Amino acid sequence: MKQLGLYIHIPFCVKKCRYCDFLSAPYSEAKREQYVRALTEEIAKAAPKFSEYTVDTVFIGGGTPSLLTAEQITRVMEAIHEAYRLNPYTECTIECNPGTVEEKKAESWILNGINRVSIGLQSANNNELQGLGRIHTVEEFLDSFLLLSNMGFSNINVDLMSALPFQTEESFYATLRSVSGLAPKHLSVYSLIVEENTPLYDWVHAGNEDKLPSEETERNMYYRMREILEEYGYYRYEVSNYAKPGYECRHNLGYWERKEYAGFGLGAASLVKDRRYNNVSDWNEYIESCGSRKVNEELLEKKDAMAEFMFLGLRKTKGIDKQEFFDMFDVEYDSVYGKVTKRLTAKGFLRVEEQRVMLTDLGIDVSNVVLAEFLPD
Repeated sequence: MKQLGLYIHIPFCVKKCRYCDFLSAPYSEAKREQYVRALTEEIAKAAPKFSEYTVDTVFIGGGTPSLLTAEQITRVMEAIHEAYRLNPYTECTIECNPGTVEEKKAESWILNGINRVSIGLQSANNNELQGLGRIHTVEEFLDSFLLLSNMGFSNINVDLMSALPFQTEESFYATLRSVSGLAPKHLSVYSLIVEENTPLYDWVHAGNEDKLPSEETERNMYYRMREILEEYGYYRYEVSNYAKPGYECRHNLGYWERKEYAGFGLGAASLVKDRRYNNVSDWNEYIESCGSRKVNEELLEKKDAMAEFMFLGLRKTKGIDKQEFFDMFDVEYDSVYGKVTKRLTAKGFLRVEEQRVMLTDLGIDVSNVVLAEFLPD
């Protein structure tokens, strides 16, 4: 059967972080309950469209999904299990923030088949956390991590960020070492992007640009990070993701390999049979329609689908496979991208090994520029 990934969006936060432009906000307990009712109805109503699929990954993201009660998460997972075909090897992830994890909640996650937890730490320095507007401390992260580990969660990811306000190379490396010493199976490390319409953007552009690490410092962080994480047994399998062997995030790999996925919840995106669409992002519209109203529906043209295959697949360190390209699009890779591949290879940005095309270390360093070369005219 065809495989399908499910993404479940939980848009609730205790408060919005200073850098965040995601679809999330604080909501009352009554609104959370209202949302869960609409969400479970949406999950059930959509099921007939996916009767020919097996769900191989589920990702409950946000927002802060761990703000839901044990009973609410149980209802969401029961809706999935009742309406979709999962298997014993389905990877099921839930995101959580330190300080929102409780034993009763974690027990419900285990009982409902959740087998992977992603903890949003960002930094192991309390001053840096405060500058980001995070609600937790490093000590609360340690409590949450140890609670989850002791309860039997063996597959834990920790999210980290670099290039933070007031962050130094030394403090960043200290974060990497302290977290790696706990031996989570996976680490996601993203460079901070100062997005418009966020408090952090306003602060930076009010004369605080010098509070961010310089481009040279940020570049040093990026290169040294790989060396440090390799010391602890992690390998980079994607531009910003590291794992112990066998613990790569299968759900995210599905995005990078253009596997089909269905998104449920406020503003959630889906890709099904080369058709891309989003749920509405307006709260009242979503609640009233239980997610049945879709926006930005688009049937991708072949050239757009091929471009996605390239700029998503090349994010992986193993790159893309020419045979997979042919199997998916029924056209030879070199007839479409041979010239651009040769040009980027000559510049040292790409390398070709038999059937695989991948970014070099130099190419990863300027990946946004390189990947843009594969966008359609």
